[in-house]
Amino acid sequence: MNPSDNLQTVAQLTPSLVWQLFAGISDVPRPSKREERIRKHVRNWAASKNLVYREDDVGNVLIEVPASTGHENAPIIVLQAHLDMVHEKNSGTTHDFDNDPIRLKIVKDQASGRTIVRATDTTLGADNGMGVAMAMAVAIAPDITHGPLELLFTLDEEDGMTGAKALQADFIKGRTLLNLDTEEDDTIYVGCAGGCDTNISLRFATGDRDSGPSDEVLVKVAGLRGGHSGTEIHENRGSAIKLLTRTLLRSGASGLQVSDIRGGSKRNAIPREASALIAVSVGSFDALRASADQVRTQAMTESAEANLAITVEHHKCDKSHSWLTAEDTKRLLTCLAALPQGVLGMSPAVPGLVQTSNNVSTIGCRRDGSDTVVEVGTLSRSSNASCLDNTCEQIAAVARLAGGAVETGNEYAGWDPDLDSKVLGVARRVYEETFNEAPKVEAVHAGLECGIIGRRVPGMDMTSIGPTITGAHSPDELTYADSVEKSWRYLVAVLAALARP
Repeated sequence: MNPSDNLQTVAQLTPSLVWQLFAGISDVPRPSKREERIRKHVRNWAASKNLVYREDDVGNVLIEVPASTGHENAPIIVLQAHLDMVHEKNSGTTHDFDNDPIRLKIVKDQASGRTIVRATDTTLGADNGMGVAMAMAVAIAPDITHGPLELLFTLDEEDGMTGAKALQADFIKGRTLLNLDTEEDDTIYVGCAGGCDTNISLRFATGDRDSGPSDEVLVKVAGLRGGHSGTEIHENRGSAIKLLTRTLLRSGASGLQVSDIRGGSKRNAIPREASALIAVSVGSFDALRASADQVRTQAMTESAEANLAITVEHHKCDKSHSWLTAEDTKRLLTCLAALPQGVLGMSPAVPGLVQTSNNVSTIGCRRDGSDTVVEVGTLSRSSNASCLDNTCEQIAAVARLAGGAVETGNEYAGWDPDLDSKVLGVARRVYEETFNEAPKVEAVHAGLECGIIGRRVPGMDMTSIGPTITGAHSPDELTYADSVEKSWRYLVAVLAALARP
């Protein structure tokens, strides 16, 4: 794919400037923790527009934008978005996220006729590339009104929020911030959950299969929707890791031994696929298939996963494969079954808001001499600090009962709502004036960088807005062209209002 292909794809969409900038961003690989190319892209863009820019020690980029004529004395407004994106692709898709551009495509929503922008078999990166594009567009769009601006582009939001965590208060001058990472165009966000990663390591002595004839079998779970483990966790979407575990445990297969087990790819994505290479006693193959069929039927009714597939196939292994004992396999699967998944509690203060959740995100194996080490990653979220601690303690307790080692890290703070916020008042009023209806004002269960920035930069007044994005963190990610147009109109109106005395 040529870089210009994306630009041609979105050529007919409006606002054209936003889509042109988004197409350029989509051409640049930008995985979390490897943002060098997208940083260079925005630096070069700033230089080409004669805008002053600087970077801090970790690589956060800040671009200074002069005020519109006559509004030089207005307060500085910070427009903030993150440069990285979640990299997920459909099974069997040939796409190198380190080198290939995201391939944009336009389709029509069959039910509504709305124009949809999505990617070809990968995540789209509208989270948060669209926020970056809108901020850049504001800086150069003609005939819009704004005071002095700072465009703050942070790193590694999706895999630890390390850019925001390293932010120094003197790096930015503004003390009013519009975060552009919200995914509902009729909602102003004023709060978010905090989160914490837990890493579990289970070490097993491995060797040959236990005595007796056996079948070698590959069990696969695929076709799940996956999605964002914050914004979509309440939908009870199926977890490939949990469904794989259920299939193996419920089969009752005798002599069950694991050689390899893996699933999920991103900490903040509900796992869509998982697989296990196992051995079972001869005669247990049919029991495995029956278990797979039963679990698939149950999961489709529990989670409405219409495309779920659980396959059980004979698989010939070479002699280099080593195996957990049947007893250790049972210990591993019991641990996986006991780990909490999904919504764990609802907010007592905000109706309908998830307070606490956990996502069993990833599992994989590595060989260490004659041992096999199984590594499991989870992401817990909560808007209540003690509930977050309790969840992490529960996960650690389960792991230690199974003989595992536990590490926690990448903890980030939540964002406490301030309903008396000045910028919220302006944003709410402008929405009502622009669209003749009241916006929703909510907190979100996902993590936003506002909570961290608010602690790093005392006195920051913040709110979060943005276009509608669905399916974030999965290849189903999409945004609507008319929602981007609406959000652009809204952002321009908010900036004009903030520039007035």
